[in-house]
Order: sequence, then structure tokens, then C-alpha cells
Amino acid sequence: MAKKYLLIVESPTKVKAIKKFLGTGYEVAASNGHVRDLPKSQMGIDVEHDYEPRYITIRGKGDVLANLRKMVKKSDHIYLATDPDREGEAISWHLKAALKLEDANDRVSRITFNEITKNAVKEALKHPRDIDMNLVDAQQARRVLDRMVGYRISPLLWSKIKRGLSAGRVQSVALRIICDREDEINSFIPQEYWSLDVALNVTGEKKPLIAHYYGDADGKKEIHTKEELDQICSSLKGAKYTVTEVKKSERSKKAPFPFTTSTLQQEASKALNFSTQKTMRLAQQLYEGIDIKGSGTVGLITYLRTDSTRISDEAAQMAENYIKESFGTEYIAEQTSEKKSNVKIQDAHEAIRPTDVTRTPVMVKESLNRDQFRLYQLIWRRFMASRMAAARYETTSVKIAAGESRFTVAASKTVFDGFMNVYTDEDDQIEKNTLMKGIDEKTKLKFDSFDPKQHFTQPQPHYTEASLVHDLEALGIGRPSTYAPTITTILARHYITKESRNLYVTELGEVVNKMMKESFPSIVDVNFTANLETLLDGVAEGSVKWKTVVENFYPDLDEAVNKAEAELEKVQIADEETDVVCELCGRHMVIKYGPHGKFLACPGFPECRNTKPYFEKIGVACPKCGKDIVIKKTRKGRKYYGCIDNPACDFMVWQKPSAMKCPQCGGLMLEKGNKLVCADQECGYVCDKPAQEEKE
Repeated sequence: MAKKYLLIVESPTKVKAIKKFLGTGYEVAASNGHVRDLPKSQMGIDVEHDYEPRYITIRGKGDVLANLRKMVKKSDHIYLATDPDREGEAISWHLKAALKLEDANDRVSRITFNEITKNAVKEALKHPRDIDMNLVDAQQARRVLDRMVGYRISPLLWSKIKRGLSAGRVQSVALRIICDREDEINSFIPQEYWSLDVALNVTGEKKPLIAHYYGDADGKKEIHTKEELDQICSSLKGAKYTVTEVKKSERSKKAPFPFTTSTLQQEASKALNFSTQKTMRLAQQLYEGIDIKGSGTVGLITYLRTDSTRISDEAAQMAENYIKESFGTEYIAEQTSEKKSNVKIQDAHEAIRPTDVTRTPVMVKESLNRDQFRLYQLIWRRFMASRMAAARYETTSVKIAAGESRFTVAASKTVFDGFMNVYTDEDDQIEKNTLMKGIDEKTKLKFDSFDPKQHFTQPQPHYTEASLVHDLEALGIGRPSTYAPTITTILARHYITKESRNLYVTELGEVVNKMMKESFPSIVDVNFTANLETLLDGVAEGSVKWKTVVENFYPDLDEAVNKAEAELEKVQIADEETDVVCELCGRHMVIKYGPHGKFLACPGFPECRNTKPYFEKIGVACPKCGKDIVIKKTRKGRKYYGCIDNPACDFMVWQKPSAMKCPQCGGLMLEKGNKLVCADQECGYVCDKPAQEEKE
């Protein structure tokens, strides 16, 4: 009698795709993700008994497990084929326990494949193995640490700020990073500087040559003030402009690496304006399988959670053949390298690439929705580019002398487009300054006009999802699978808000971050969190025991929570009463925290449910109409300062105004860290913040 095999995957979408590849003796079923987890009603970790986690069946998974148990009974061998990462390994381990197969090692195997293709699945079945307990333990450690932080700290946030808030091990650090950037931006004081271009007429040419001021005979020089600029311009009156050097050279720009989870999220954010969550959702669909006309359900890309840029020899050969046929031999990269990383590469996965390069975006366009197509096209192009030759371009640099001053002109033109034939990003825009032919030291130049421009230095930009993912990865915080859920969580909790790509901290986020920094400094410490990630990698490699990590972490957390609770008891947390009377029941309204910060609520809740906006006065008069300036929020929850008499008065600023007037021009002064700065950049007056304002 023929043997019966059962293959268990995570997602029902994969079932259709994999069934096609296997013979009649195989059944394929899905667990629909995790089947067991820690209970929601309690921490679920036995601190007294070696930190043993107590797992229970996830609500709603009973029917799935009952069905799987029936299938297990009818099968001779069971293959656990969940995703090829720590999370997938843990799901397989939980499945084995939930299906009561712990003692059936002879009929249970673990298999993994990096892509859902016939070859990959067949190859995986040839190499069954046992469950890797190091990977399972790394996932258990992460889950337990996250649970400890969430369950011990969140109740403190509820009692001090508002119910329903949460603290998370990685999300709290991400929030802190965004808050630190906001503080930098808020305390940044712009510095004035100038640029000076000169238009020069060239004999026989219609268009003038535009040269940029560089400095003097001693080297590069910045122009800081209008006075310095005027001095340079007056020193150049009647000066003779001569070409002193024309230098031509050829440069090359290397092809980019194929995508990792982090770089895909960053590029999809920049190029397609996708959120990290959307990118991961679409990539999951492309990985699990799309119904392609004429081919059935096909997995279009390899596994989407990876921090490796390595690719298989077969994929490299497939790409080389395609490039040779479609573009020519000269477009094939001479040799390609893998990105060297100072962060531990988590898994032995490949980079994210198409499963079949001959399945071009155009060929599958009809079978994909618009967003799936755009993401697939981005992945396909990036992968093809990574196997192509470098782009080469010729640069021309011209140096011009005039009296003591020196000017430069730079131009470049593409000699060979290489990988840029299929893929370019923001950083690949080679400067295209058209330069007249035949310019040399004998070229006659005649002064036409100056074009001076005033500039001010800019602070670091606000974080976007892309730049936050970049920094989290660079700092070693979180791993490929955690970037998107971390950002999604802090947005959902209203700790941050997103306006035209930029991330801003809300009033609620500021309060939570302040409390976390004061009461739990190590939890929001970047280095501490990065070191913990390294320890978790050590668990995955088998060099660190997972319970050692947990037992070293918990006592410090416990001590910090107990200390914070004791301090909270001293502070009686009561809602702050105001002199605003509830017009429905006559009680004095109190200040509460909502998703977007403070609001006024009737203390008679639930009998009286009256609420209204709370405008906090800052003790500064509006410079336009003299009424009070109050703290306000945009529709999305970003804080600003505006006139209480809006819409009659439209005054608003992002920075906090000061009651002190500018001694130089009499204008409005704004707080920038521990300084006060005149709101008029042209005035530029700066002074230290008065002592009483420092204390506030």
C-alpha cells in the first residue's frame, strides 16, 4: 500500500501552489500561522520556576488543530514546512506539541524552502531534518522578553497616563530615537551662509558658462555673511577670468546589492511611497503565490525576511543568461560581491529576488494588481541590476582663477549605462551639467554677471519610515521581521503620527517617552537593546542558553518596576480639575489623555459623557492680535502653537514662542533647546533662555 505524506505550511495560499508540485500521495494543509502562544490574561511566565513559559492554544485555532490531528492520523510521515526563520521554526515546534507528536520523531521531519517553486520544494523533501531548537529558543527568548516588558510596564502607563497604552521592548526604543531626533530639530539654530555663481561669456558660444565660487589660492572657503560676499564681489571688479586647469577622468558607479528586508522597505518607501507594513503585506503575497494566467498559482519572489545579500549559484547563472540575451555580454558584471555587514547576519537565506528572472514584470502585469506589479517590478529590476556591470561616466572639472578668487565648473556624461539601463534610484542621478566642447586653458572668458544666493543651514530631517528602518538596522535594533510591526504599533498607539511621509511625535508619545526614560532608562537605551539582540543571535547559534538571557534580564526589570510603582504611590494620580464648567451637568471638567493628547471630560462619566477640546495656554500673547497662544494639534495629532481666536486670527508656529521680545528687532522669540532665537531669520538674534523659562 502506497505511503501517505502530510506537508504542513503556515498559509492557506501556499497550499494551492505546493499541491501542484507533489504527487497523489501528498496532502498539504495550513496552520494559519501560530497555533499556541502565551495567555493574554496573564504574563504566562513562571518566574519562580526557571522562567518556564505557559503556552495555551490560541483562541479560534481549535478547529484548525482538530482538522490537522485527523490528517496526522491518516499519514505515515509528517513534514513541518513552516517559514524558514526563527518564527517559522517555533511554529513547527508548537505544532509538534499541539498535535501530540513529541514522541513520534521517526515520522516527523522539518523541511524549509526559500521560494515556492517545484525545484525548491522537491529539493527540501530530499533534505529533511530535526527541528532546530537553537532557533526555537531564540524565538522563545524574544517572545518572553517582550512579554515581560509589556506586562510589567504597561499597567504603569495605564495608571499614570491612560488605559490601553503599551510599552514594548523594541517599540519603546524606536519611539525614543524619534523623540531624540525631534529634540535635535527643535533645538537647531540655523546658520547663515552664501553661495556665489558667476556667469561668463565664452567667445563663439550662445549660452554663458556658470561657475561656482570655490575659495582662494589657499583652498576652499565658505562665505558666511553678506559682508564677506560684498567684499569678494568688490575685489573681483575688473578682474580677468582665466581657465587654469581642465581635468577629464572616467569614474564608475557600482551596481547595487539585491534587496534585503530593510533595503526593500526603504526603497519601496522612497520610490513607491509604500508604508513598511504595506511593503511586507505585498511581498508576502508575491512570495506565497499569485494566480498567473496560464501557469496557475506561482511564488514570484524568494522569502521576504532576510538580511543577507547572498544569492544561489543557480539564480546567478539564470540572471547571467538573461542579461547576455537581452542586453549583451558587456552588461554582465565581471564579478559581484556580497555586502559585508558589521551586524550579525541572522539567517542563511538568500537576498530577495524573483524566483524566475525570465518571468518579467511585463509578462505577469495582467495577473497582478497595481501595487503588486509595482513592487515586483522594483524587486525584479534591482535583482537584475545587481548582476550587471558598473555604469561608467566621464567627468570634466574646470578650474577658473579671477584675482585672488577661484571658481569651478563640473560636468559629467554617461559613457556606458551598465546596470542603470534597468535600475536607478535617487542616489544614481549623475550630475548632468552640459559643458561646451573644446574648453581649455586658452578659452577666452568675459564676465557677465554675479548670482549670489543666501542660504541657512538645515537641521536633520524628520524621520520617515524609510530612514527609521535604516537607523534601526544600523544601530542593531530589531531584526528584519520586526521593523514593520514596530512602526505599525507606535503609529496605532498614537505615540507618533505620519504627515506627508514624515513621522512626528504626538503629545502622548512625548509623555510616554519621558516616563520610560525616567523610570526605565535601560529599556530605552539603544546600546542595551542592541546588545540584547546580539545575545538573541547567540541563542540562535547555540552559543548562549535562552534562559540565561531571561534570568539576567528579569530581576533588573522587576526592580525598576517596583521602584517606579513605589514612586507612583507617593504621587496621587488624580485628574487635573479646571475652571471650565460642564454645561450639561455643572461639574468642573477635568483634563484627560486621549489618542491625540489632552482633552476636557466631565468627571460625571458615565452618567455625563460631555467632552470638549482642551487648549493649554502657554502664557504668551499672540503677536498678531494680542489674545492667548495655546497648544494645538493638526488633524493627525502633530503639536503646534496657534492663536486661541482661530479662525479669526491665523497665527501659528511649530516652535514654542517665548514671552520675551527680541531685543534687536522687537519680534517674536522662539524656544530652541536652551536658547531663544528670533523668529525672523534675517534678524538672527540668539540668546540663552532666561532661568525661569528653563525651569518650566
